[in-house]
Amino acid sequence: MTRLSPSRAVLLVARREFLGKVRTRSFLIGTLVIVAVLAAYVLLQTVLFDQSNRSTVGLSGQSTVLAEPLRQTAQSFGREVATIDVTDPAAAEEQVRKGDLDVLITGAPDALRVVVKESLNSELRNALDTIVKQQALNAQLAEAGLDPNTVAKNTAAAKVTVVALEPEDSQQGQRLAIGLVIAALLYYSLLVYGTMVAQGVVEEKSSRVVEILLATLRPWQLLLGKVMGLGAVGLLQLVLIGGTGLILSSTTGVIDLTGVAGGALATGVLWYLLGFFLYATIFAAAASLVSRQEELQSVVTPISTVIIIAFVVGINLLIQDPSGTTVTILSMLPPFAPILMPGRMAIGAAPLWQVLLAIALAVAAAAAITWLGGRIYANAVLRTGSRVKLREALR
Repeated sequence: MTRLSPSRAVLLVARREFLGKVRTRSFLIGTLVIVAVLAAYVLLQTVLFDQSNRSTVGLSGQSTVLAEPLRQTAQSFGREVATIDVTDPAAAEEQVRKGDLDVLITGAPDALRVVVKESLNSELRNALDTIVKQQALNAQLAEAGLDPNTVAKNTAAAKVTVVALEPEDSQQGQRLAIGLVIAALLYYSLLVYGTMVAQGVVEEKSSRVVEILLATLRPWQLLLGKVMGLGAVGLLQLVLIGGTGLILSSTTGVIDLTGVAGGALATGVLWYLLGFFLYATIFAAAASLVSRQEELQSVVTPISTVIIIAFVVGINLLIQDPSGTTVTILSMLPPFAPILMPGRMAIGAAPLWQVLLAIALAVAAAAAITWLGGRIYANAVLRTGSRVKLREALR
């Protein structure tokens, strides 16, 4: 039979794998479910953040004059306060008991009585303490014949000058969250679609379809086409999920660093491509050693374990110290780089030379693994029956 040109052969196999997987109900439903769960999570976080950062305060009697000072003082402590005037303190206490009202304040401004269901939020407590102390100070100043407003203006002008040698990044928390999300997406994509490549290899081998395909294709063409096709499916899902999350988090205000998040998604795509070629080729080569789906788990478990360890260890190291020696070294090594380096880049903890070195090592490793995996695949994919030993496949 006439063989196709190498490039056309690879593209035909890639197209077959891509369309065959994208058109399945499992891919469509799975992607929609993940996007829906992500959207629900982002919206839930938005609601919970708003609720956790806001208090509804009822003011009764003389305390109603504190509405505006309370809102301003609480805001300086990072708390948003909504105030309402209360005419019936007994009914308001019942609202506090039911949770409809967070706090009820009664009494004179310098002797406030605060009613809560269980405990008073620390930011709101600090705001109320500040107001009460200011009221007491104003009374003392008035008795001494001094103008409280003048004293307050003079004391407000007195402040220290702080010189930070290494200024703190106020957006570090958001950067860390973006880095962790990108690492999680890459972990999911590499593990799921790498395993999918292995399952496809065993399926074709057990059904003897591979013998028909290799009548017109070379083994490396079939392997490369399969990796490219399924890799494109994973890339499509990664972009859909990551793009949806980026849009939702930006529009809801969960994150303010839209540019950083967009850049993190772009670098995530780069590292997905590098990591997928690295791991998918290993998955395919390992799967070619067996002929039944029942035996597949035994050969892919060591590979999956490496990805899981990279993710679990990497997440803990990124949270503790993204610039530490251990995470820095691991993020440049090919098995760990596709998961760790994008996270460190999003956090801003990876210098350019480390990024370039990690990319160079990943490309070199992917090329070497592709050659070695292609050799194992070519020698083992047509051998059915008992499991092929790795030593025999390398020969």
